[in-house]
Amino acid sequence: MWDPDRYLTFAGQRARPFADLLAQVPATGVTEVADLGCGPGTLTVGLAQRWPGAHVVGVDSSAEMIAATPAPPPDGVDFVHADLRDWAPERPVDVLLSNATLQWVPGHLDLLPRLAGHVADGGWLAFQVPGNFAEPAHAELRDLAADDRWPELHDLERPAAHEPATYLGALLDLGLAADVWETTYVQLLQGDDAVLEWMSGTGLRPYLAAVDDGARGAFVEEYRDRLRAAYPPGRYGTVLPYRRIFAVGRKAATR
Repeated sequence: MWDPDRYLTFAGQRARPFADLLAQVPATGVTEVADLGCGPGTLTVGLAQRWPGAHVVGVDSSAEMIAATPAPPPDGVDFVHADLRDWAPERPVDVLLSNATLQWVPGHLDLLPRLAGHVADGGWLAFQVPGNFAEPAHAELRDLAADDRWPELHDLERPAAHEPATYLGALLDLGLAADVWETTYVQLLQGDDAVLEWMSGTGLRPYLAAVDDGARGAFVEEYRDRLRAAYPPGRYGTVLPYRRIFAVGRKAATR
């Protein structure tokens, strides 16, 4: 279960990697765009402004997120409730984007050939995923979930990503011209328990959904205490390193 309002609490910070990814996709003559894992659609709508006249489709597996998308959507934009592993476009896509989504798909490296197969000749496949799963915010969450007090969390499916070189090799193996890089944003968050608020919109969601109702409060409180110790507020706020991995591949154009 996703909460669109909570997810958008830090909308500006979450949008910046999307903009940085998009800046490396200089596609022209675009008629079809797909945004896989579109969430509430706020960034998807901007794609129609980036490529005027193109048909843009946003796809998300969360009914809550799709319900929060603009209704009616702008001209040329459609939103679809579907699992990106099963979804297929009606026609080849000139730009296929996935922003902070593939880490939620187990074995997503094996999915890349299928996604690349949706891309038109000369088209672009671009995605970004978190690269911060070794950070205390995630490490403390995994450690806490391993405690015997929460056995329902022991086999929980968690988000995961690969290192940049792995994505580079995967795109090159598909015959794409590839560009892969990473960026660590040094986020300055304001407010009490700012990191908990940040995590509650994304990484904490599977745990909250899986933990027993009677134990959820205790789980969150202990996680809060661990985050307070790991991320003490400084003079100007709480600093949260935010490492992201970006990958862009272009399919060769046919003559």
